[in-house]
Amino acid sequence: MDNGSSLTERPQAIVSSKINRESGRLVDSKRDLPEFAVVAHSIHKRYFGGETDLEVLKGIDLEIRSGEIVAVVGPSGAGKSTLLHILGLMDEISSGDLTVLGWKVSELKKDEKDLLRNKYIGFLFQFHCLLSEFTLLENVALPLRIQGLQSSVAQEQCRELLAAVGLEKRFSHYPAQVSGGEQQRAALARAMVAQPALLICDEPTGNLDLERGEEIRDLIWRVARAHHTTVLIATHNPEIARNSDRIVPLLDGKVQQRSGL
Repeated sequence: MDNGSSLTERPQAIVSSKINRESGRLVDSKRDLPEFAVVAHSIHKRYFGGETDLEVLKGIDLEIRSGEIVAVVGPSGAGKSTLLHILGLMDEISSGDLTVLGWKVSELKKDEKDLLRNKYIGFLFQFHCLLSEFTLLENVALPLRIQGLQSSVAQEQCRELLAAVGLEKRFSHYPAQVSGGEQQRAALARAMVAQPALLICDEPTGNLDLERGEEIRDLIWRVARAHHTTVLIATHNPEIARNSDRIVPLLDGKVQQRSGL
């Protein structure tokens, strides 16, 4: 990505030359990714409600290398979800500087942020958020349908990924017809189907038992490593944290020195 290009040129690059369906990646190759997927400097986030001024993030400094799997840990209320939502362009910062995948966020218009998020960033949450009226195959195909692919083409691309997460016999099943672990596997496939450069995971195993949680963790690691995907994962699970490349501990809205887990 060329940080020197104009804002009007850059979204067009995402729409056209940066989408390569033959390779499946959203950039021409992983060499096109910047060294750091995320660079955050002095990030503050405040919420205002009447006379209330709640500061959730209090000066976050963070650098995440492309292809790195990073666990964000800390107690409830530490700011983990808020931080991930900001880094995934789902929320705005109150002050500070943020660069995501080589793009300086403050320079982007709303539609450019939406385009960057939709094309380059995948999300996996504690609750799978699958649409009950669609089959697993149709759910996984949704991101590709939003990008404009025909239904038959999108679904064909999804079959291999669903098979890779062990759901080759569940294509035509609806979410209510499969287990919680299978629902979360389908949600992971949906998050990865567009080959995002950055995957944001917010407590993805928090609603699963230990065995199913380990299963989802292993799948995230395997799929991410195969595609050189940067992963940010908020978790209370010490096993997930230990298996990550790096741990970022949060406490009271600030990054702490790493402590043993």
